[in-house]
Amino acid sequence: MARIFLPIFPLPELTFFPHTLLPLHVFEARYRAMVTDCLARDKRMAVVGLKPGYEGAYDGKPAVFEIAGVGRIVQCERLATGRFNILLKGETRVRIDRELPADTLYRMVAGTPLGESGAERDGVGALAARVTARCLGILRAIKRPTAEMEESLAGAAPGALSDRIASAIIVDAPLRQALLEELDVERRLSRLAQALDDLYTELRGDR
Repeated sequence: MARIFLPIFPLPELTFFPHTLLPLHVFEARYRAMVTDCLARDKRMAVVGLKPGYEGAYDGKPAVFEIAGVGRIVQCERLATGRFNILLKGETRVRIDRELPADTLYRMVAGTPLGESGAERDGVGALAARVTARCLGILRAIKRPTAEMEESLAGAAPGALSDRIASAIIVDAPLRQALLEELDVERRLSRLAQALDDLYTELRGDR
């Protein structure tokens, strides 16, 4: 795929999956400038996780993960304070190839969009059904409504389904990043299924 150039929004313990929506409150000056510039261009940015130990370098250029989520601003509210409330729609995964020299307050990168593989294998349908059932079971176990999730998963391709469930249910930051980085849909679903099984068992107090 062709290389793309876009700003990054580094955030701690946050993983942005394709096929999901991410609301953000933008208050730092450098990222307010980034949103303003994005709105004047193609409205796209990459949201990328900060690697552990970022705290000492947060105001500079702390290390980020290589794989990020690219999203497009689909809603934007500019507040009287100059801050923004934005809603990002996840479009794709991207591998950050290199950081670009920039005269902006925020960071710019060159990256390669990443596609998926393995969604057509024979076992994928059963895995998708398994993670869907377990996801809904977890929501019921914690007494959360399931209608919105069921609607978002209805008819979804296996890759999108796994991303939406991981985004909504998985809270462990390293696991979320690992699921983002897994481009093989069958392997991603398999790992997600095991994590959901473990969570469901824990919620039911079976161990």
